[in-house]
Amino acid sequence: MAGSWEPLMFRARRDGKNYDPTPEQLAGWRREHSPEMIARLKSLGVNFVMMHSYKGAGLKTEQQSMQEAVQFSRLCHEAGLRVGVYACSGAFLWEHFFREVPEAKNWLLLDASGQPVRYGGRAYRYYWDRNHPDAEAFYQELVKFAVNDVRTDMVHLDNYVQGPGYDRNSTARFRGYLRDRFTAEQLARMGVNDVNAARPPKAKSPDLLKNAWNDFCCESLAESYHRMGDYARSQRPEMLVVCNPRGVFQDIRPPIDHGRLLPSGDGYFNELFKESPENVYHRIRSYKAGRALGNMTFCYTRTPWELAESMAFNLDALGCVCWFEYGEIVAMPAAKESMSPLLEPYIRFFHRRRDLLGGAEVVADVAVLRSFPSQVFGGKQNSALTARAEELLIDDRIPFQIIFDHQLNDLKCFKTLVLAGCEAMGDKEVEAIRRFVAAGGRLCAIGPLATHDEWMRPRAKPALDDLPSNALIRIAEKDDWLSEIRRAAGGDFAMSIPAQSKDLRAELTEQPRRRMVHLVNYRTDAPARQVAVALRLPAGCRAKSAVLAGPDHPADLPLTMTQDGDVVHVAVPEVKVYEIVVVNYSTD
Repeated sequence: MAGSWEPLMFRARRDGKNYDPTPEQLAGWRREHSPEMIARLKSLGVNFVMMHSYKGAGLKTEQQSMQEAVQFSRLCHEAGLRVGVYACSGAFLWEHFFREVPEAKNWLLLDASGQPVRYGGRAYRYYWDRNHPDAEAFYQELVKFAVNDVRTDMVHLDNYVQGPGYDRNSTARFRGYLRDRFTAEQLARMGVNDVNAARPPKAKSPDLLKNAWNDFCCESLAESYHRMGDYARSQRPEMLVVCNPRGVFQDIRPPIDHGRLLPSGDGYFNELFKESPENVYHRIRSYKAGRALGNMTFCYTRTPWELAESMAFNLDALGCVCWFEYGEIVAMPAAKESMSPLLEPYIRFFHRRRDLLGGAEVVADVAVLRSFPSQVFGGKQNSALTARAEELLIDDRIPFQIIFDHQLNDLKCFKTLVLAGCEAMGDKEVEAIRRFVAAGGRLCAIGPLATHDEWMRPRAKPALDDLPSNALIRIAEKDDWLSEIRRAAGGDFAMSIPAQSKDLRAELTEQPRRRMVHLVNYRTDAPARQVAVALRLPAGCRAKSAVLAGPDHPADLPLTMTQDGDVVHVAVPEVKVYEIVVVNYSTD
């Protein structure tokens, strides 16, 4: 992807005091929308442009730039580029918009003091209520414009980060939510004697009311995204829909629940670009969670390591390799550095090796559950256990997948389910786990397990305590978690790489009659040498060949292999940044 999705009038306001662009900005805008700009992007290997359509200032105010979006999209399509458009920012540029649509003041999200919720503290941008029916109808017309006039291939709905507020519509909807889900006795425990007078919780409100509000906020955001996606596809069935809820952090942070939100779309944005040790975990989590939910993840990918990481863990997308605002190609928004020439071989490899990257499925022995009620209602101690389990599996290169509560109904591809910090669990989730165990699956429990129900109310006894010890392995915090998880999986995994390869991260994928180990070396000053890879094939299969594919060599390199039972052993001579071990096998 190459990105530049801010309309000119917004840039003028963002960078100055009013919406009037300077002559220099106008000239840069024209360069940005020229055939020459498109040709430059294509020469860099870009095949998808994310551009502007509507920002939030009103149809009259943005009329010119919206028509320029139509024209630029046509030029991109004629040049063979796919197009995505920024169809909704999630916030009003109210200084203009309220003059065009005065009734939109009723669509605002309000905070507890009754004031409009600002976007990042910016006084000229107010968030609007995504669940307000009139606001939704207005933005559906903008999606219709993007699909039918701009002829976009993808609709981007930005800033899916604000749930309901303290405004009239949000409050009325919350009352309906409470009425539908709780008995009068339960409501009384929340301090709600009259549901028609219920309000969003305050700091000292009962925990059950706070829990209900958090669930309501996450559900509201997911419902909004689902309806907008359905509307876009009603205009054109093949339309891709993406949103920006930020990436997957160590814990679930309402109103964003990726597990509920992402299944309604095809991709999502993770705009984290701060350098920190957590960044590696954050991005791999985001890629894994997105891929498990059928979503591409769009990150800013400015270095070979970030491109390698995306090819290894993402669902067939490199992310945003450059930004082209005002016709200047830079690494990312507001960056001063140019796009790195070191990216070229990786972008070229991504295009050249569609046979390895396209249509590949993740192979995983282990699933790690991100339990919404445990993390959101139970507190940080639970999410910390889940995050630690994820990080240990990433570091040890164990093939695993992140899953969410609703995915407990389909665990047949996993040997082991890790339940770290999963103390709150509803009866439906308990039954799904019991079915998994009955089918031969094993559980690793770290911390309290199902001691509370889905609303964090204590159970009379833990719901899974009666499972036999060979099916439910209890792991104490002081134990060797990886050894215990390995024991639960039967002693081995579908992929194994020695512990001394500490700077490597790996993912295992497969296509028909082929398995691939993706290796990413995070050590920037030296390659990893003589990396021993053990790869398990499906039962009864025989390896035919093993090769090494990567951006640092134009042709695949043959690898010497041995097979012991179902396990193939190869030694990778060197991994500079990114290599793929490809093992082809027969089923005869």
